[in-house]
Amino acid sequence: MFILISKERVAKQKKTWNRKVLFILGVLFALGIIALVATAIVQNKPLPKKMKYGIVLDAGSSHTSLYIYQWPAEKENDTGVVHQVQECKVDGNGISSYYQNPVNAGLSLQTCINRARDVVPVSQQKETPVYLGATAGMRLLRRTNPALADEIFSSVENTLRSSPFDFQGARIITGQEEGAYGWITINYLLGNFIQGSPWFNFLPNSKSTGTSGALDLGGASTQITFVSDENIESQDNSLRFRLYGKSYNVYTHSFLCYGKDQALRLQVANSMKLQVVQNVSLLNPCFNPGYTRNLSTPDFYSSPCVSDQRILSAPRTIQIEGTGSYQLCKKHVNAIFNVSHCNYSRCSFNGIFQPTLQGEFGAFSAFFFVMDFLKLTKEKVSLDRVKETVERHCSKPWSEVKSESGKIKEKYLSEYCFSGVYILTLLELGYGFNSSNWNEISFLGKVHGSDAGWTLGYMLNLTNMIPAELPLSPPLSHGGYIGLMVFFSVFLIFIILTCWLGFRKPRCLQKGII
Repeated sequence: MFILISKERVAKQKKTWNRKVLFILGVLFALGIIALVATAIVQNKPLPKKMKYGIVLDAGSSHTSLYIYQWPAEKENDTGVVHQVQECKVDGNGISSYYQNPVNAGLSLQTCINRARDVVPVSQQKETPVYLGATAGMRLLRRTNPALADEIFSSVENTLRSSPFDFQGARIITGQEEGAYGWITINYLLGNFIQGSPWFNFLPNSKSTGTSGALDLGGASTQITFVSDENIESQDNSLRFRLYGKSYNVYTHSFLCYGKDQALRLQVANSMKLQVVQNVSLLNPCFNPGYTRNLSTPDFYSSPCVSDQRILSAPRTIQIEGTGSYQLCKKHVNAIFNVSHCNYSRCSFNGIFQPTLQGEFGAFSAFFFVMDFLKLTKEKVSLDRVKETVERHCSKPWSEVKSESGKIKEKYLSEYCFSGVYILTLLELGYGFNSSNWNEISFLGKVHGSDAGWTLGYMLNLTNMIPAELPLSPPLSHGGYIGLMVFFSVFLIFIILTCWLGFRKPRCLQKGII
């Protein structure tokens, strides 16, 4: 009886021990599985992209805009892949208009600087560069009154230095720089630099392997830039860039005083010379019939573009009356272009060298805004149809133009007739486009959320100077990761074998077998 009880106790103890061992092995197995899966997940999870930010302010002649750009820290062939994430238009006119109160030039930027603070992460604001580039408006002011230009820049710099960003400088960019940076922007947006890069999935697909020319029209200047196979006879018109591992030599020229606002002054100045201004009325065929505008002659002649054409006998105030004649307006606009002399093998106008037009062109800024108003940007149209559209608009009575055009500011609305005629004349008479190559021009506003303009090209070029950062790496080295995975796998196999040997003994290991 005693022997039987002892055997039952031993069997119970053995069964209890087996359960404990099974429990311990089960826990170890579960922990091994968790460790194996966790290591694989942590090591292989997608790494966050390290992003950098940059801010460029375009201080133009008629307004200032702030652009915020973003690009991956791991650059493509030493150049950042930059795209626009935010735009802020500064209230009021361009900074050059603050010559009577320079302090307000800097204060006008504050609202957009605050907007940038909301977009750029706080942790990155100190390392985010901010640049201000002033264009033709400040070029003209610097020419007439350098002291006032310096005061405006001092005000602007004070505002930007007091921001949380890394202020890198404010300066007047040259016309050649403005043209070249616009060319970089156009070709970047059209995908002509590095096609096939995974960073460029958001850009439009482009099969072109060449580059496109750039046509920029602002308020005080206009630029033409393109790559040419011909010899660039004037070295002042040649610039070299290296982007995405490739070098480019481009032709570029900027015509100061031939932006649409200053060109209008040139046209009006010519009209005043042609008409005997004895009363306060001046007929102008480049405005719609029925339109009137009062013109202050002291303010009008304050621009260096027309100051040498001052008529001393002109009254202080002149009323411009529109007559809306396309043909007569075209004749007046033609008069501001000098195509009579050229000291090179070929010129555009005013004696400036220009090689033969080559390839496709992207036209932006005022080129786009005017053509978009005339509904000529949605599809390719012939040069004759563009002329018909502009002529039809010029002949419309001013009252009809106002009633059809909604909330467009009167200044812009009243000048679309002149601007349309001027653009046609600039492209045809000035640059040499004609009916056979007119459709090589595409009028561009935004392309995939980025504005066509010089600021994006400026940022792209500047990123060549910003050191690339090493990409983020997984927490474990490749060797360490493989070692851990092998260790946990062997550990799990060991537990499985232990369980099998302990609870499913082979017959050769069982007691009593000979």
